[in-house]
Amino acid sequence: MMDFIIETNQLCKSYGGRAALHGLDMQVPTGSIFGFLGRNGAGKTTTIKTLMGLLRSDSGSAHVFGQAVGDGDRSAEIRRRIGFVTEDKELYPYMTVEQIIRFTRSFFPHWRHDLEKRYMDMFELPPHRNITQLSKGMRSKLMLLLAMSRGAELLILDEPTDGLDPAAIEDILREIVAIAASTETTIFFSSHQLSEVEHIAYHIGIIDGGKMIAAGCLDDMKASYRRIEVVLPDAAEIPARWVEGVQTVKTDGRMISLLASHNAEEIAEQARSIGGTTVESFPVTLKEIFLEQVRYN
Repeated sequence: MMDFIIETNQLCKSYGGRAALHGLDMQVPTGSIFGFLGRNGAGKTTTIKTLMGLLRSDSGSAHVFGQAVGDGDRSAEIRRRIGFVTEDKELYPYMTVEQIIRFTRSFFPHWRHDLEKRYMDMFELPPHRNITQLSKGMRSKLMLLLAMSRGAELLILDEPTDGLDPAAIEDILREIVAIAASTETTIFFSSHQLSEVEHIAYHIGIIDGGKMIAAGCLDDMKASYRRIEVVLPDAAEIPARWVEGVQTVKTDGRMISLLASHNAEEIAEQARSIGGTTVESFPVTLKEIFLEQVRYN
């Protein structure tokens, strides 16, 4: 039986009558790297703030470490076991880099001094510079240092690579994988950069309209999806109904492009049965899966 570090059940949250979360069901396996995907306004940040106890849901339930979030004392205890990077990268503006590290370190008894030093060097953070003098990319690096050095059991990262250059992004992704592998820390992160998610995530969840519309092991999902390209002979009739599993059908003259979420072999056989067709099957990217899910949800 799989153990889940985060679970939500029919989680709902509205702002002024507009639903941000609309019955969200989610399970994040312990020890996984979980990519949380969705368009702007899909409900990602509301979900994260609810899990952190920074927002109270209207209905439904959310559990982190098996503890219900929402209660003030309990949420505070949960946050002590989490490393968190916010989307807006807000930090105390009156502190220097060195001061905010020292201040944060005092709250976490399992603070990793080795990681603090590693990231200070890697990110080339200026210890005596004031927070207000840091670029957005530097603030992102500082927040990652503060989150990843806590010795946390769970890292919740909201757009962690925002503002970083490609070289820094590669460094961050490598460190995320290393921490997950060496300490069994669970990584829950949202990102608009699908290539980053595809590069490191074991599991993904796609949210749209405040609901989870697709979730699972990324490798299994990519293995079940196929792009099937069909070239029809002249005067051939297109099937009125395809085998179950066809997500979308795009026709351009004698060319048909099918996206299959399952039953790819049966769909390809159906196309071949027309006679005179050329049929090819291709793997798909996470980007293709994501776009098809949110376009047709």
